[in-house]
Amino acid sequence: MVDYAAARMNMVDSQIRTNKVTNAELIAAFESVPREAFVPERLTGVAYVDHDIALSNGRYLMEPMVLARLLQEARPGPADVVLDVGCGTGYATAILAKLAATVVALESDHDLAVKATKVLGDLGIDNAIVVEGPLPAGWAAQAPYSVILLNGAVAEVPEAIRRQLVDGGRLVTVQKPGAGPGRGVLMRRSGDTAAGRTVFDAATPILPGFAPTPGFVF
Repeated sequence: MVDYAAARMNMVDSQIRTNKVTNAELIAAFESVPREAFVPERLTGVAYVDHDIALSNGRYLMEPMVLARLLQEARPGPADVVLDVGCGTGYATAILAKLAATVVALESDHDLAVKATKVLGDLGIDNAIVVEGPLPAGWAAQAPYSVILLNGAVAEVPEAIRRQLVDGGRLVTVQKPGAGPGRGVLMRRSGDTAAGRTVFDAATPILPGFAPTPGFVF
């Protein structure tokens, strides 16, 4: 029988605290959200490993350390409205809901959206809503957002999503434009532009719909 509470604390102590994550509120959120509730039942025993966990249809639960580093850079606060693009089963949404005023969780896979809605409801999280739609379009109906998380690796950030940030808003994701390792990046909107910087390396799987566009071949 797995002691999930002990596994969760071990994840925080060995994967998150040791990898430059120091924000106390963020660490407390990871300590309080049961990751095992968001993975397929057959994988609950490995819910706290330091790897991405396969969900379905090419979707993954992001590695805890990568998610924690991205959210620390994004700095969601108690007055912020956040967009979680590609929420999957809702784990990152649950973490964000502990830190922000409101979370809009966008999902294109109906089954994953249903699962996310159920788990968030079961956990009593009432400041997050799961919506369904194409991920590269974002969710303009509730824009602008103070923080946007692209919940997986992307070749590039679509302009439609960048435009949904408030002036001064922050966007975090893993950018992987081609072969080789991805890079955790923080982008900040200033007026009509969004400048980014690399924070760390990350081997996060590509989020479906955000793969590199094949170049022309002679």
